[in-house]
Amino acid sequence: MNVTSTAADYLWFEEDFPDLAEAYCLSLVRGLAPAEVLRRLDGRPEPSLTGAEAVTEAAFEHQRGDDRQLLAMASVGDWTLVVEPNGYLGVSEERALPASAGTTWIAHFANINGADAFLWAEDTVARLSFEPLFPGGRWGATPDAVLDAMHLVGFHFGEDEPEEYLPGEAAFALAEHVTGVAITPELLRETAFTCGSAKV
Repeated sequence: MNVTSTAADYLWFEEDFPDLAEAYCLSLVRGLAPAEVLRRLDGRPEPSLTGAEAVTEAAFEHQRGDDRQLLAMASVGDWTLVVEPNGYLGVSEERALPASAGTTWIAHFANINGADAFLWAEDTVARLSFEPLFPGGRWGATPDAVLDAMHLVGFHFGEDEPEEYLPGEAAFALAEHVTGVAITPELLRETAFTCGSAKV
């Protein structure tokens, strides 16, 4: 079991991007260009933006106008990263499972109200889905496929309350374990994102 990162390696996210960390969904989609990801989500193009802060600001402005979710996308190796400030399309099985046809789709979501979700889909099938706050309740076709890694990256199992539990950061680390893609501060801060929007 080769786990390269743990929850502790993603402490920077909330510190460096506090507005985005309040409510976000991050998805990684293998082998599809941003334009194809947007097409599969029935989206339309929007102006490009550089950096997660600009994306977050634009997303909240966007949501004041209509019921569309801003999607900021960028190619990272063989994957497309999708950033949704205050969004959840990436973990919505109704939207993500059909969009995962022929590929791998990994997404995690959290918001300020304590709601959270992690989804690993393969070719329209949910392999693993769970709430990071409650990793004991897993479902999907292969709910225990990365159970050892879940323990190692920092998910807490059991009845006792840990002194410090970082389920959001653990979700970042698990996504990295499954995809091989490390999300970094530089990636979020410096990337020129192809943007689009989709109905929620």
